[in-house]
Amino acid sequence: MLTEFDRSRYQRNVLVPGFGEKGQLLLAKARVCLVGAGGLGSPVAYYLAAAGVGALGIVDSDRVELSNLQRQILHGTTDVGRLKTESAAERIAALNPDVALQTIPERLTAENAEAILSAYDVVVEASDNFATKYLINDTCLVLRKPFATAGILSMSGQGMFVAPGQTACLRCVVAEPPENVPTTAELGVLGAVPGILGSLEALEVIRYLTGYWKPRPNGEVLVHSVDGDGPRLRTMACPRRETCRCAPLWRD
Repeated sequence: MLTEFDRSRYQRNVLVPGFGEKGQLLLAKARVCLVGAGGLGSPVAYYLAAAGVGALGIVDSDRVELSNLQRQILHGTTDVGRLKTESAAERIAALNPDVALQTIPERLTAENAEAILSAYDVVVEASDNFATKYLINDTCLVLRKPFATAGILSMSGQGMFVAPGQTACLRCVVAEPPENVPTTAELGVLGAVPGILGSLEALEVIRYLTGYWKPRPNGEVLVHSVDGDGPRLRTMACPRRETCRCAPLWRD
């Protein structure tokens, strides 16, 4: 049961129809791994911690740079030069000290991915490169771990939530990592864009952990797009691809 303190802290969660104390207790038991403590990872970390997730692992090997600060709201001016995991953990602990934090100041690689991600219930991909995005996709397929993934550039972005064996995966949508795609270092990014996509990732994770999320009957994955130039929001259903490496998971 929730304590009186918890009922007060999470009152607005508990009041949501269908959420209640049961949903809050499910969140308190959940372990989420966040890969990337930058523009996408910042709102993810804040909203998961504020919602009351039980444990949060933060994986990032980078240090805070001045140019990060217009979008990476986990960090401040005095954090420049610090490990992102350190400043992120400090902010999250101040927001909600009841969240069990694990900082992993490493780059996710093919050698350590399974060992790191296997300890968690859900993974959030919030990296800035396609190699890591596809590594997380492929590792989560092996581990059968659900994960949220997103990408941003300039004034646009896309995100989706994948449940191996229940939805199409990232490779169903784009089979191989795209080549020669500009980066934010070349075309920039407005900070509110990763704010929107990161918030969407956090929402999808919370929905999954508390039983709101349900797979579509045909196994489609919903890809949510944000066009900040409009602004416009769009959701597109993408089917499973029969030749994808995730296909054996939904055949058994």
